[in-house]
Amino acid sequence: MDNNGGKTALGLDANVGALLCYVGNLVCALGLIYSIIVIVTDKTNKLARFHAFQSVLLSATGLVVGIAVQILAGIAAAANSGMLAMLIGLVMLVFGLVMLVAVIFTAVKAFQGQIFKLPIIGNMADGWSN
Repeated sequence: MDNNGGKTALGLDANVGALLCYVGNLVCALGLIYSIIVIVTDKTNKLARFHAFQSVLLSATGLVVGIAVQILAGIAAAANSGMLAMLIGLVMLVFGLVMLVAVIFTAVKAFQGQIFKLPIIGNMADGWSN
């Protein structure tokens, strides 16, 4: 499982396959779908598998935090608290920007052929990709 170069099971260069795991998330959920395909089909390429797992975990994190913040925004709106609603809106904006930066940064690292671990989910992805 030391194969960091070469081709993926789908015939793409390993770095291009790893890049698609992240960049596809900017277009609907294509990166998530591609990541799942890589996880299921590619059993030998460490680079592609690692970035596929990390992309899935990053998407799941974004979804869970996004839902939680939306629930808080609904509670603030129901309570008629304009200041709290503005604060939650700011949190949503900052979180969205952090997610965008994380996706772009990890996509660049994936294309360079590097295994860059994001905090917490990077170690999980590394363990699962072996």
